[in-house]
Amino acid sequence: MKTIQVVAAVIRDGNRVFTTQRGYGDLKGGWEFPGGKIEQGETPQQALVREIEEELDTEIKVERYIDTIEYDYPTFHLSMQCFWCRVIEGNLVLKEAEDAKWVTAADIDCVDWLPADRLLIRQVKEGLQQSEE
Repeated sequence: MKTIQVVAAVIRDGNRVFTTQRGYGDLKGGWEFPGGKIEQGETPQQALVREIEEELDTEIKVERYIDTIEYDYPTFHLSMQCFWCRVIEGNLVLKEAEDAKWVTAADIDCVDWLPADRLLIRQVKEGLQQSEE
């Protein structure tokens, strides 16, 4: 089975995080943390900065590493490195996603997450709750 290496940005603004609804492909309609594939010669952090610039027309700062999610979809294995990020400049313009929204720890479970992203939710919730204390 082919492995796809991707990065995901958990873009945070206070007690909420940004999520996008996939606008294309087999997983269209599912919600995910924005990001994309790591290109040859890029670090995960460089890939995230580039992907968010391309997909959301926004400059981010990659802050802390959260986790690497390993998930087997029917046709490929996903290895997704996830990082806390924040917006430096830009307005999160949707260029590829169908929809987007900010969610808090209280409403994060109401989102229809893609299976791999669902594995990250507990850690994101904990991170958001720690910031509220």
